Amino acid sequence: GRQAMAAIAARPRATAPDMLDVVIVGAGPAGISASLGAKAHNLRYATLEQETFGGTVAHFPRGKLVMTAPAELPLAGRVFFKEIGKEALIDFWRDLANEHQLAIAEHARLDMIRPVPGGYAVATTRGALKTRHVLLAIGRRGTPRRLDVPGEELTKVVYRLTDPEQYRGSHVLVVGGGDSALEAALNLAGQSGTTVTLSYRGESFQRAKARNRTAIAAAERERRLHVVLGSEVKQIWQDGVTLDQRGRRFAIRNDAVIVCAGGLLPTGFLNRIGIAIETKHGTA
Repeated sequence: GRQAMAAIAARPRATAPDMLDVVIVGAGPAGISASLGAKAHNLRYATLEQETFGGTVAHFPRGKLVMTAPAELPLAGRVFFKEIGKEALIDFWRDLANEHQLAIAEHARLDMIRPVPGGYAVATTRGALKTRHVLLAIGRRGTPRRLDVPGEELTKVVYRLTDPEQYRGSHVLVVGGGDSALEAALNLAGQSGTTVTLSYRGESFQRAKARNRTAIAAAERERRLHVVLGSEVKQIWQDGVTLDQRGRRFAIRNDAVIVCAGGLLPTGFLNRIGIAIETKHGTA
């Protein structure tokens, strides 16, 4: 975000009185850094966030430790966090935003961008803007990936864990095999009286950090959670879930389902605004 804003500041600025120099889309780490950079370079700007300040970090579970590296923030200088709690990191960013009076509009979704003489017209849920540049700082989370199974429309199905305590004493199914799924299962397993099942279609958690894999194995040995590898959710109903594990179907009691299966990038939207997407497929 800082580097992108420095590049924009080096370009010719908007001359029309009703045109901004830049619209920043996203108020996560990159968008906040870009907003500080816009302020530092005396650019006319607006920052849009379709959800809440902090982006993906704002939706991390309560108390989650965030791993960071030293970073250079405009107006703030060098920041040396290594491990910091989610709430403390959000507070740090919000203090910066308040101190420097950053213009960040929450719950403002970008709908369309189209070229106009000298720049772009930007349509949002909070109105229309004209700008010389647009900086997309939307991250990689995208729209949560759905299971597309019967019963997924029930209100007990969510796509992120925010507060583990709300599930105390419940039967909870976590779906996924990445770090977010493993961390959600571990947080839930720490709640008194909570029964946790972790379902993953793969045969191992190789995508997750070694620390999380070790913690999951320990929790399973201690019978604080149950892991069902090689499994998929087939149906969800009000008080249960049907799983298929390598061709064998069975039902488990269930009060809540937390799907941590990654996100779908807004490829269609990016294509509509003229950004080509090239997908790279690697090998394990």
